[in-house]
Amino acid sequence: MTTNSPSDIQAIIQQIIKFRDERDWEQFHDARNLAMCLNVEASELLEVFLWKKPEEAKIEKIEEELADVFYAAFLLAEKYGFDVKEIVTKKLMKNAEKYPIEKALGSNKKYDEL
Repeated sequence: MTTNSPSDIQAIIQQIIKFRDERDWEQFHDARNLAMCLNVEASELLEVFLWKKPEEAKIEKIEEELADVFYAAFLLAEKYGFDVKEIVTKKLMKNAEKYPIEKALGSNKKYDEL
């Protein structure tokens, strides 16, 4: 069944854009700043696990910081007109070639070491 409604990802991106535009923040969201924001937010996610066992990290903080990572990543994708589903699918296909199951199964080696 086909529908004209946007995908879940596209709907989330539209919510982010609405939030951003209501605050007139697009002026600050050039590609460079969004890439830096993504890095900072990823670092804040990493900080949730600092000096802890993974199971000791607070799930609420993981959720919050991960949402911030998605926020920056989705805005950066939107900035370049990327279809998130398409670029992730394309990358998975590329990785499937680099990491064939018969060589990569259960291995943590990089593709050039398999």
